[in-house]
Amino acid sequence: MKRNVLIIGAGGVAHVAAHKAAMHNDVLGDICLASRTVSKCEEILESVRRKGHVKDPSKKLDVRALDALDIPATVRLIRETDSQIVINLANAFVNMSVLEACLETGAAYIDTAIHEEPDKVCENPPWYANYEWKRRDRCRERGVTAILGAGFDPGVVNAYCALAAKHHFDTIDTIDIMDVNAGSHGKYFATNFDPEINFREFIKVWTWIDRQWRQYPTHTVKRVYDFPVVGPRPIYLNGHDELHSLSQNIDANSIRFWMGFGDHYINVFTVLRTLGFLSHLPVTLSTGQQVVPLKVVKALLPDPKSLAPNYVGKTWIGNFVRGRKNGRRREVLIYQVSDHRKCYEEVESQAISYTAGVPPVAAAMLVAQGPWDRRTMVNVEELDPDPFIDLLNRMGLPTEVEDVRPGSRRSFDGTVGPLEEEMARSTVTVTVSAANPMIAVAPPPPATKPKAARTRKTAAASARARKAVGSARKRAAGTARKRAGRRR
Repeated sequence: MKRNVLIIGAGGVAHVAAHKAAMHNDVLGDICLASRTVSKCEEILESVRRKGHVKDPSKKLDVRALDALDIPATVRLIRETDSQIVINLANAFVNMSVLEACLETGAAYIDTAIHEEPDKVCENPPWYANYEWKRRDRCRERGVTAILGAGFDPGVVNAYCALAAKHHFDTIDTIDIMDVNAGSHGKYFATNFDPEINFREFIKVWTWIDRQWRQYPTHTVKRVYDFPVVGPRPIYLNGHDELHSLSQNIDANSIRFWMGFGDHYINVFTVLRTLGFLSHLPVTLSTGQQVVPLKVVKALLPDPKSLAPNYVGKTWIGNFVRGRKNGRRREVLIYQVSDHRKCYEEVESQAISYTAGVPPVAAAMLVAQGPWDRRTMVNVEELDPDPFIDLLNRMGLPTEVEDVRPGSRRSFDGTVGPLEEEMARSTVTVTVSAANPMIAVAPPPPATKPKAARTRKTAAASARARKAVGSARKRAAGTARKRAGRRR
């Protein structure tokens, strides 16, 4: 049984993971939270203690300073803390460095996103083959467990694919993964996790259709789907991490990823991108100084953690799966709904961070207890989904499974048509106010008439209704008398 956990990172996802790890430290043992900025780690542990989430006070709860790109320093920290499980929740640029440290020490490795290089975006697929999978043989040779993409998407949605294949389908035709945030943070514009990583996802769209990779421009394929709980929402075809392993490990003709974006987001994103502010490459100013536009945008936008106290609404993430079972067509919706307010009440976080932060801790518990301690490198869909989903049900992320009648309102068709037609349907209309930009985000409610006027109007309407009912009764009575006379 593996014990003691090192959590690397101090952002919103690490905040949630620290809470959940402390709540299960009877299984996980000592917990150390490490980041370049120790004060951020201390703030997280203060939150953990404030909420009373340390289950076993005899276990250590510590913080350390760490530059995760420094492999020898990470090796020393793993050994000093006797950490047998490392949960990497830092930005995606440090994945390979942390993995190397785990290979040297033998500690299990868990992350939530694909590795990225700062000067490269949306590389040729499958992305895992560019970095992580090149270390798979070394993990196997050294008996090191490495679980890739163990957040929600990627992560839980991968487990949903495995669940569908294991229990609900004999053959799978299509899988459409959909992620919608139906919440509101009250800011003019903000991203729900690291803005730099968020915007880098939307440079181009790589998707898996008819068993081959297809590339599309960003935000050009749009659908409106009536989701359970959160209702109709616009979603756009996007590339995403999980497609790059699912395309290899799940036998399906097409696997697509859709993300929800409101018109306001599309407008701001398009302006930033068109002006060049989302470029990941440095530009030279007239002073000779070099800056990366995307990093400037990141510095100007709100810290995603700061959104939590005022966030309201819900998130919806899940898979729509089409295929056959026992020779018959079948459609199944597997999904999870989280509430921003409830997440904040529990762990002082918004739901986006909550859904990403709980699963890696569940994965760590399954490694600690043995079922997922595979001593090689795997993606989540290669593991048994049942204990993972059962554990998430108990840890605050309950899963819903809904059979869908083909062709019904809940059915979803993600077939992509000719690009020109798709682009024509993907346009949006926005409202802009220079005097008060927030009008575009939250339009004021329509003006209402004074209460007295409403009362007079209501009284007049009631009188007309009573008069209409009386007239109808008289006509009905007259008709009845005439019929009775004819019968006599």
